[in-house]
Amino acid sequence: MTANPRQRWLVIAHAFNMDGRAASQTITDKLPHLRRAGIEVVVLSGVSGSHDTEVEHHQLWPMGPAGFRFELRHVLRRRWGNGIRYRLLMTLASIFLLPWMLLEKLLWPVESSWSWWLSAYLKGRALARQKPFDLIYSTGGAFAAHLAARSLKRASGTPWLAEVHDPMVIPGETPTSRQQKMQAEVERLICTHADIAIWFTEQALASARLRHPQLAERGKMMLPGIDKPFQVLPPYYSGGKFVIGHFGSLSPTRHLGPIVAALEMLSERRHELVEATELHLYGGPLDKVSTQVLAGSRVGPCVRHFGRIEADPQTGLSGREQILHRMRSVDVLLLLHGEDAICAEYIPSKLYEYLWMQRPILAVVHRNPQMAALIREQGHWAVCWSDDKAGNSLPGPALATALEQLFDRWRAAGLEENDHVSPYTTEAAVSQLSGWVNELSVTRREARGTGNS
Repeated sequence: MTANPRQRWLVIAHAFNMDGRAASQTITDKLPHLRRAGIEVVVLSGVSGSHDTEVEHHQLWPMGPAGFRFELRHVLRRRWGNGIRYRLLMTLASIFLLPWMLLEKLLWPVESSWSWWLSAYLKGRALARQKPFDLIYSTGGAFAAHLAARSLKRASGTPWLAEVHDPMVIPGETPTSRQQKMQAEVERLICTHADIAIWFTEQALASARLRHPQLAERGKMMLPGIDKPFQVLPPYYSGGKFVIGHFGSLSPTRHLGPIVAALEMLSERRHELVEATELHLYGGPLDKVSTQVLAGSRVGPCVRHFGRIEADPQTGLSGREQILHRMRSVDVLLLLHGEDAICAEYIPSKLYEYLWMQRPILAVVHRNPQMAALIREQGHWAVCWSDDKAGNSLPGPALATALEQLFDRWRAAGLEENDHVSPYTTEAAVSQLSGWVNELSVTRREARGTGNS
């Protein structure tokens, strides 16, 4: 990495230093590498995460009532838990804010964090007047970060790098709701005005270019990755049960249906397999689809739901650190990609953590060749959705076959460690990003030189 040591970057990230949040992890993990490259980093974020003491970090409240209530809820819960003080103050705040929230929802029915852009813009302008920035780096997550960055670039002329985590427009759909139209507009602003615009999959970049040809070569693709989470991997021990671990949130479009269907298929011909299997779930609450599937399933007793793991004050381990240790304790890591159109342009950030765990990964991949190839290249299992004669997407049979093979290997000799070292690291991503920024700096210097001659 060859970054100019005199560079000063303004990082705008609504989610920052938030334990367990992918939108936070993607940017927070980059900062040590940027600092080692000699870059002075100033961060603007929301107030829900922890304050960073290693860099200049400004935590800002949103201007709108809905955003203020959302942030207040997280701040008070982190400080007081869910006790009576928390409930009392939130009730009073909700009563006071309700009329303004209703008015806001009527006039501007988009995500509650939208008004944070103005707070970030005003603070960024004040900081730039004190000492100019060489780059504005917006990342998210919440589209408010990109709105603030666009306004700051227009006001100051500072180059703008936009990092888009999830696609802003659902593939194959025309935006109809106010939220969808706003996201489409933010994508247009990025494609038109950002000096560098980064997406996290090849297809997401291709789709953005198709909608906005003006993006051209300013559009880039970068796999974010994560750095090695352990200097020495915690030991893995095979137990008396075949343990499949799923880590991460579930939703009506990313639910337990495929894995439950596969286990039910196996229970008909391999009853001993299902009897010896446990499915461990870590993350938020079960979604409605998963709850319904399990309620009527004969494999329901195999499922153990541990919920979200919070920071442990006794050990000092964050929720994320505890989860990484638990990933090492399972026999197979299960990754459920989802089943909606956006999956074609999205790779779950959890995959990059899984790749460091040295445990076999079994992933259900929905119409994303890049993701399937990445998994298989690293020696793991990717089951892709396939269409039956009626046009229904059915991963179940292939998933049942993969589970059966993994189970037989586990029972015969244990599932060996995967010896692949993941090349998808935050350090590699930052090196790639810094290279693009340096190329942009050279191009701008040459353009100024040509203009002066």
